[in-house]
Amino acid sequence: MLSAVATAICRCGIAYLLLAIVCLSAASPVTAQSPIRETSPGQEPITPVPAPRAQDPQRLSLGERLFSDRRLSHGNTHSCLSCHDIGSNGASANAHDSPEGQPAALNTPTVFNASLSFRLNWEGNIRSLEEGVERSLSNPAIMASSLDEVVSKLRADPEMVKQFREAYGREPNAAAILDAIATYERSLVTPGSRFDRWLASEAGAITPEELSGYQLFKSLGCITCHQGVNVGGNMFQRHGIFHPLGSTEPVMLRVPSLRNVATTAPYFHDGSAATLSDAVKSMGIAQLDRVLNDQQISTIVAFLNTLTGTYRGKEVRSATAAPRTGSMHP
Repeated sequence: MLSAVATAICRCGIAYLLLAIVCLSAASPVTAQSPIRETSPGQEPITPVPAPRAQDPQRLSLGERLFSDRRLSHGNTHSCLSCHDIGSNGASANAHDSPEGQPAALNTPTVFNASLSFRLNWEGNIRSLEEGVERSLSNPAIMASSLDEVVSKLRADPEMVKQFREAYGREPNAAAILDAIATYERSLVTPGSRFDRWLASEAGAITPEELSGYQLFKSLGCITCHQGVNVGGNMFQRHGIFHPLGSTEPVMLRVPSLRNVATTAPYFHDGSAATLSDAVKSMGIAQLDRVLNDQQISTIVAFLNTLTGTYRGKEVRSATAAPRTGSMHP
C-alpha cells in the first residue's frame, strides 16, 4: 500500500514538472499595461474562499478559549496562540518559533484557511485538524504535553468543566478537547480578498498591474501547483527541482497555500526568504529554472498582494512583533 502511494506521488510530481516545462516553453512576456480579462470567473483555476461554515456556538467558543489556554503546554508557559497569532497572520514573524526553548525544525505555517488544505503541515503527514491538535500536544518541541495531562488540568477547573458540560454534555475528555479546538480552527477562514471579489466579477477590485501579475503567474506555470480554493495546499511537490531551495529536508512538501501570503513572511519551509520578492525570485530559479527580472517579480508580487483576505471583518495583517502567549484563563 505504501509503495503504491509513493509511486503515485512520484508519477504526480513528474506529471506536474512536465506540465510546468510545457507552460514555460509556451510562455510569452507579459507587461503591466492595462491587460484585458481573457477568461470568465467560472473558468479560472483559483476559486474564492467560502464564508465560514456554521458551527455550534458553544463548541466554537470553547475551542477559541482552549486555543489561547497555556495549560495545553506541559509547563503552562504557552498556548496555540503563541505561534499562531490570530490577531495578525495566523502564524508569527519568526523563521523558527521556539515554544519549548529550542527552535522548531520548520517555519510555522499559518492556521488561517488550514481547514481548506487536503493535508496539514509542511510534510503533509497530518490528515485532519483533530490529528494536528493531538500531535502538537504530544510533540516535545511544541507543547510537550499529552491529552491525558490536559484533561487532568481542565477537570480541576470548575468553570472549564461547566463550559464542557454546556457544549458536550460531559466533563472534559480527549475527544471533546480535540473536537472543540478543531471546530474553532474550521472557523479560521479568510474570505473577501480583492482577488476573490474580482473572481465574483467585481472588475475594479484589482488593478491592471495586479491582473498582469496573475496572467504572468499562470503563463510561467506557477498555477500548476498553486491553484484551487487555497491557491495551493492540495498536492505534494518536490522542492528544488532545478536548483536548491532552502534546506534540503524534507524532500517532498505539501505545496503551501498562497492565501494571505503577503502577510506571512518569512517564507519557505525553513524561513530562508525574508521578503515576498525574495521568495518569488528564488522560486523562479529553483522550480522553473528561470531568472525573473525585477519587473516580472514586482508584477507577480502585486498579484500575490490581492490574495489577502479578511477575518472577522478585518484584513489579515503581517505579524510585526512576538505574538501573545495566551492566558491561563482566557
